[in-house]
Amino acid sequence: MKRLVLILVCIIFCSFANAEEMTKSQQAVAYYNDNNIEGAINVLKGIPESDKTAEDWLLMGNLLQDKNQKAEAVFMFKRAILVDKNYYKPYFNLANIYLDEERPLMAIDNYKTVIRLKHDFPYAYYNMGCAYLKTGDYKKAKRYFAKAVELKNTEPDFQYNLAYCYKKLNNSKLANRHLEFYNKLMENR
Repeated sequence: MKRLVLILVCIIFCSFANAEEMTKSQQAVAYYNDNNIEGAINVLKGIPESDKTAEDWLLMGNLLQDKNQKAEAVFMFKRAILVDKNYYKPYFNLANIYLDEERPLMAIDNYKTVIRLKHDFPYAYYNMGCAYLKTGDYKKAKRYFAKAVELKNTEPDFQYNLAYCYKKLNNSKLANRHLEFYNKLMENR
């Protein structure tokens, strides 16, 4: 019994020691991963603005977006970009907000930047295709869905939207091929 208590005390002590060794940014991420939004926000607020990294601003934006405070989240994502204009994630998150808010042209501008910075990110191509769907440009949407499928052909939504574009472009053969692949992917889930 004494040995068990000693082990538990050691585990608890080691946990506190590790928490003290973590940076504020790491603590905020740990809170976020535990779904403790307020804890993460409070830790991030404790970091002086001049010391915040692009990742800190991005996380603050994600937290605010989780709280459905989109305007504030947009501000934080833009701050992340000011700190590191080559960091693709805040552009992606901005674009997603714009797409959700039915502002596809603003979304497209940001997705273009994401693709320039991270050309192998299939979700940027997929979401770009979704933005072009909202504008009614099925040819461009098809091109971006096809690239998403090329990068990751196991994602059912990629296949489905590519099939949809082919259907809208009167290519039923390719539409059916991608729809069949979509159905196979859905069966295996």
